[in-house]
Amino acid sequence: MLGQALVSPRVAAFLLLSAVAVASPPGSPKDDATDRVRRARVVARVGSREAITVGELEDRIEALVPAQRASFGETEDAVRRGFLHDVAIREMLLLEAARSRHLESDPAVVVAIDRALSGATVRALREALGPPSATLPQQVAEYYRAHIDRFDAPERIQIWRILCKSVEEANSVLGSAMSTPTVPKFAELARDHSLDKATRLRSGNLGFLTLDGLSTEPGLRVAHEVVRAAAAVHDGEFVPQPVREDEYWAVVWRRGSVPAVRRALEDAAPTIRDAVWAANLKTRTDELIASLRSTKLRDENAALLDALALSETAQP
Repeated sequence: MLGQALVSPRVAAFLLLSAVAVASPPGSPKDDATDRVRRARVVARVGSREAITVGELEDRIEALVPAQRASFGETEDAVRRGFLHDVAIREMLLLEAARSRHLESDPAVVVAIDRALSGATVRALREALGPPSATLPQQVAEYYRAHIDRFDAPERIQIWRILCKSVEEANSVLGSAMSTPTVPKFAELARDHSLDKATRLRSGNLGFLTLDGLSTEPGLRVAHEVVRAAAAVHDGEFVPQPVREDEYWAVVWRRGSVPAVRRALEDAAPTIRDAVWAANLKTRTDELIASLRSTKLRDENAALLDALALSETAQP
């Protein structure tokens, strides 16, 4: 057993006597100085360096929720003893074993500790921020107004389109697409025939469009005729004839749709509180990192990145 390997009979006897001492604490402290002395007393010691004090044990037990306390026993005496032996001493024994094996110099252990500490820092920021329910009503209202398109949006249709030079070419392309109504076939036809250089290499995908032709793709607007023609068929269907688009002709495939969204502020409030809370957490985290970067980061030499030797077979 790990504990047997690391603790001598003499130390074990010391731990037992200390446990009895903490199970029977003295009366109420007369003043702060007396209490500090009491809390500084060592309940257990592992090896030559690790000590567990009365104060540490009290604070850790105090932080437990009732269900956790109950898992150590039904009485206060059982909780104190159970936590000491099952948690505090166990942790110290494992720490002693880790040191005897020099795990603190193992790169994987160093990374794991760094990640644990960084994660604890983020958790501390989360606790300081409070729960999402603490988000102020005015913040919720401001977010709703700023992102109204997420909560009050019209129906949108996903359209793939091949833009052809002539109606004859468009009819030929449409016939090929309808005879083999698959994504790979349509992608091939778009690549070979579409005059729209911006979309020909992505299967003619125009994104999700509102009925006025505005796409979810940044900066893209499509002719009203194309959208109206797509609106007249069902999801997954081709518009049965080429659609005139300026001086060209479009082969149109309605790939899917998103229904209209109508959510009042009251209905969207829970989602908004979560979003505002997440944004606030990111802001605080970014501010902390920026502050630490300005005061702690030293000797960064980005030019040396080019000299890093990365194995092509390395696993993520």
